[in-house]
Amino acid sequence: MVRLITHNLLACHVKGCTTNNFPLIFQDVEVELQETEFNPDFIRNMLSRLEWTALINAAKQVGDTSLPPEQPDMMDDELLQKLHHVLMEINITDGAMVCQNCNHIYPISNGIPNMLLAEHEIG
Repeated sequence: MVRLITHNLLACHVKGCTTNNFPLIFQDVEVELQETEFNPDFIRNMLSRLEWTALINAAKQVGDTSLPPEQPDMMDDELLQKLHHVLMEINITDGAMVCQNCNHIYPISNGIPNMLLAEHEIG
């Protein structure tokens, strides 16, 4: 499944697409919520690896507005729970991710993103 934790790491790698290629934009997505066990230590450890603005925008694209627009300095348990929900429980089952620079479309089918590029797109 494409989760927002995974999406936060993905960028376009089409030949010549080197600027404004992150984050990929969700398009026509189907979302499935899947409850997972809350692990506050894991979420705390992920904080430094997250691009907060990209996460907030992706969450909004899939209909979630529970996180604050700016990353807080301190994370209380309630905010960690919300972050866990956004990162781990929102699953994109179908749709696409689109590069905002070159408009390359990465389809998502049955929860699996197709990040493969055609030979002429590899550089």
